[in-house]
Amino acid sequence: MHLLLVILLFLESQFCVQSSDSNSPAGDNLATNGLPFPWSKVRLPNYIVPVHYHLLIHPNLTTLKFSGSVKIEIDVKNNTNWVVLHSKNLKIFTATVLDENEAHLSDKVLSVLEYPAHEQIAIFSPKILTSGEKYFLYLEFGAPLSDGFYGFYKSTYKTKAGETRVLASTHFEPTSARMALPCFDEPIFKANYTVRIRRGPSHIALSNMPLEQTVEIGNGLFEDHFEVSVKMSSYLLAFIVCDFRSVSGMTATGINISIYAVPEKWHQTHYALEAALRLLEFYEQYFNILYPLPKMDLIAIPDFQSGAMENWGLTTYRETSLLYDPDISSASDKLWVTLVIGHELAHQWFGNLVTMEWWNDIWLNEGFARYMEFVSLEAVYPELKVEDHFLDTCFGAIGRDSLNSSRPISSLAENPTQIKEMFDTVSYDKGACILHMLRNFLTNEGFQSGIIRYLRRFRYSNARNEDLWDSLIKHQNKNSHSLFILSHIDLKKMMSTWTLQKGIPLVTVRRQGRRLYVGQERFLKIVLYLWHIPLTYKTSHSEHEVKHLLTTKSDVLTLDEEVDWVKLNTDMNGYYIVHYDEEGWNCLTELLRVNHTALSFKDRASLIHNAFQLVTISQLTGKTGNSILATLDLIGYLKSETHNVPLLQGLGYLQSFYKLIEKRHIADVTHNLKTYILQYFRDVIDKQTWSDDGTVSDRRLREEVLSLACDFNYPPCLEKAKQLFNSWVDSNGTVSLPTDVSETVYMVGAQDDSGWAYLLEKYGVSMCETEKSKFLSALASSKDSKKLSRLLQLGMGGTVIKTQNLPSLIYMVARNPVGHFLAWDFVKKHWNELVEKFPLGSFGIRSIIVGTVTQFSSTEELREVEVFFKSITEQVSQLRVIQVATENLEKNIMWLKRNLETMRTWLQYENKLKLLLKEQCF
Repeated sequence: MHLLLVILLFLESQFCVQSSDSNSPAGDNLATNGLPFPWSKVRLPNYIVPVHYHLLIHPNLTTLKFSGSVKIEIDVKNNTNWVVLHSKNLKIFTATVLDENEAHLSDKVLSVLEYPAHEQIAIFSPKILTSGEKYFLYLEFGAPLSDGFYGFYKSTYKTKAGETRVLASTHFEPTSARMALPCFDEPIFKANYTVRIRRGPSHIALSNMPLEQTVEIGNGLFEDHFEVSVKMSSYLLAFIVCDFRSVSGMTATGINISIYAVPEKWHQTHYALEAALRLLEFYEQYFNILYPLPKMDLIAIPDFQSGAMENWGLTTYRETSLLYDPDISSASDKLWVTLVIGHELAHQWFGNLVTMEWWNDIWLNEGFARYMEFVSLEAVYPELKVEDHFLDTCFGAIGRDSLNSSRPISSLAENPTQIKEMFDTVSYDKGACILHMLRNFLTNEGFQSGIIRYLRRFRYSNARNEDLWDSLIKHQNKNSHSLFILSHIDLKKMMSTWTLQKGIPLVTVRRQGRRLYVGQERFLKIVLYLWHIPLTYKTSHSEHEVKHLLTTKSDVLTLDEEVDWVKLNTDMNGYYIVHYDEEGWNCLTELLRVNHTALSFKDRASLIHNAFQLVTISQLTGKTGNSILATLDLIGYLKSETHNVPLLQGLGYLQSFYKLIEKRHIADVTHNLKTYILQYFRDVIDKQTWSDDGTVSDRRLREEVLSLACDFNYPPCLEKAKQLFNSWVDSNGTVSLPTDVSETVYMVGAQDDSGWAYLLEKYGVSMCETEKSKFLSALASSKDSKKLSRLLQLGMGGTVIKTQNLPSLIYMVARNPVGHFLAWDFVKKHWNELVEKFPLGSFGIRSIIVGTVTQFSSTEELREVEVFFKSITEQVSQLRVIQVATENLEKNIMWLKRNLETMRTWLQYENKLKLLLKEQCF
């Protein structure tokens, strides 16, 4: 108590160095004991820097608590009496400051001030810490293992015999290292880590670095000592205590790669090992920088909220993102596992070796890792046809970015909730798409050499947006094949238009003779923005694309000769939507009708995408004079389409319209649209086989088309699916179903009581999470609301259906025409419980909000949504996702208002015409 008085008097008399950096007087922020807290900013002061953490951690998997100690070597930049760092939900037992000889600076027990609002603690040293001197901060602490998915948390799994086993694992990104140890939990505070972990004899311990030695310390405990880590940010630290098995291999450069999983799932690890070996070797060659650690572990955690996490040397995964069973997993599942592994391994360079300076530039980590997924798989696994998937990635990014509620790629984010929301479509997918555009702009060689320079220049350090542009421009002008010669400031200025302002450009095109009149505006026209757009185009008379940088609101391009048609944004390499004049759209529509292969499959898919996007703002007209009719006219050629990407693009839009109208119970349009789709795409549906034959593209098309056909109650589809389901049930699940159609088979089987009950039973005993996800999707497709309610309760319980799967389950129920109100009512009723399980800003809570709200399409539903979120304004005022979800709902309302009657009339005409033609045939 005496020391507390000393602290209070000190604060009142001469607040030390850090007060000059404070936003407000210390007295405005009170610690939990009522004393003024000496720091008022959310970010830590920069005058104390961690150098080396010496961490001892001991999780008790029986009591579900952990204890530990940490000795942090610190570098003091300015004289101070205070050390401020992060801590959340930790009980600090002891705090001491030591000099460079590790002698105590004070003979008194040092008090710890806690300020939970900023997740910070402060330790007062009666003796001033002098700039330039070496000190150690020693703390002992403890806490229960977290019940959620952040910090140091418990996870469980069941054996085949039904025994529940416990493990402890970490997930620190973005701001949860502070839940496992007191630390300087910001990306710029890079340090070395020496980790020791205590465990029982039946468990193993893993951390970022290889095991150095194991010491038996008595009482049945062992202490594993790990090698000193490389210099890294706190969010990359990781440690796990479990009883898993592994499979291992060695890269050509001597890196030991191991895949860890629950012992009874060990057989599902082999593909991940093959992929990790090949992809790590690719990255070493591509980046021309060797992976700097001796080992790389990939581990499948039974309870995991996101897809994966890139902890340096110990990457953690949801089981569906790492484990692959060739007897159960589909072609899409294999692609997903490979993409996620490629993403996390890319992070070992982008994110780990070079880290963004602050979370506003998280896209430097996530956008690059997302893009390198595609670069790596295109080189290492060309048979997976990842370029098909990349188009969908950019289409998805445009859908999000075309909303007024979007944000710039580089955006303000200060507190943990805002930071969590940065891990979104804009950072990942838009980031990847503008990098693809930049790579196409600079040439592959110029792009690659530039990012090598970037990685070498900032390795073991931090970087900002402009550092990337600095590095890229140094090599761009050396490339003799580049068609653009830009100064340093031009590239910086160009890319700032893509990273510092939100939205997507709409490029307008009008052809008159040999002249192309091009212009740009923001897609929604709400705010005037100007981008530097690398335009590309092809014509009826050119074999190669032509490039032009559009930096003004309008420009005039001159063609070499008169042409029949012009297609902008070649192969969708640019991140923008193109709107042609009426003649331009008519020419391209006719081209698709008579000779669609004159355009690449990417160009055909992007035309379909752009046209439907323009329908949402009623800009497309064409020869019909109506947006939706012009678009339906454009996709009229799809009967002749053989490539899965444009086919699924057109079919996907029609299906989404169907789902929207079906939930509104507009019976005549629902029936007529279903009839039209089944008749128009009947040839495509009928030629699908119920097998796993063909290329990845063939298999993806089969999976999507047969799922739609059975969902639309197409008799041949239902008959075959029921036959396969009954055979599977009769064999007690031992007969292997074709993996690409198994989910469709389960969905058909789930529509009767016995089939649903059997699937729920199999869900409870399956040892494959990929299979369980298919079961759950099928269970959630039931048209019985009581069954859907039972599923939601099981998800909330967290035993039969793990809590990690609750957000996706809520979305599955919400997209069911019987379940969308049910899911929304469930979210409203259990909101506080859901926020306890999934923190505000987290992926889980965002997917719950978007997954339910965006199913609605009426003004009454909009009002209900607004009333609910208004009732919890204080809790959710910072959440951007509510604006995103609400704007999507408004877009649904507007779409129906503009297009429903036109669709109704058009469908009546089309179906009568087909009926008439059919009668004439007879």
